[in-house]
Amino acid sequence: MQEHTTGPKTTQKLGFFPALIFSSRWLQLPLYLGLIIAQAVYVFLFLKELYHLIHSANTLTEQTIMLSVLGLIDVVMISNLLVMVIVGGYETFVSRLNLDGHPDQPEWLGHVNATVLKVKLAMAIIGISSIHLLKTFIEAGSLGLPDSKYTEVGIMWQTIIHMAFILSALGIAYTDLLMQRVSKHHTLIPS
Repeated sequence: MQEHTTGPKTTQKLGFFPALIFSSRWLQLPLYLGLIIAQAVYVFLFLKELYHLIHSANTLTEQTIMLSVLGLIDVVMISNLLVMVIVGGYETFVSRLNLDGHPDQPEWLGHVNATVLKVKLAMAIIGISSIHLLKTFIEAGSLGLPDSKYTEVGIMWQTIIHMAFILSALGIAYTDLLMQRVSKHHTLIPS
């Protein structure tokens, strides 16, 4: 049996099934370790793209350099998203990291919960989508050329999907605001 703390000093023993169910959260650990490996792959991709940009800088056009830099920013934003999911998800769903007082503790980690994590992830996805859409708009000058990878319909769908991300994030943020109001209302009403 596992001990469970219900308050600052009270400890009770959990039964077998509650302890098993509570311990099942550790099954997520390999998932977070896998995301750390994925982040290492993104670091490799970033360094490869940066090397290509530096190595070819004197032969690239301004537009090509801009697209390469946007690609680097995209990799960084995806890496930031991975950090939020790894650190925030582990802290929220698996175990506390006990970083209080650590000089490198992210500011947002002190008040992270599932809702805050969802809003932050939605904003990160919008940022990543914005970079992709900006790259598409910059490359849209080749629209209609035989080797163009873009069509008017493709650009339209990318824009619609981006707007759907924005509406979803607004919906999540609005729901969070409503939940905060309800929580404050219930706190103000005496039991």
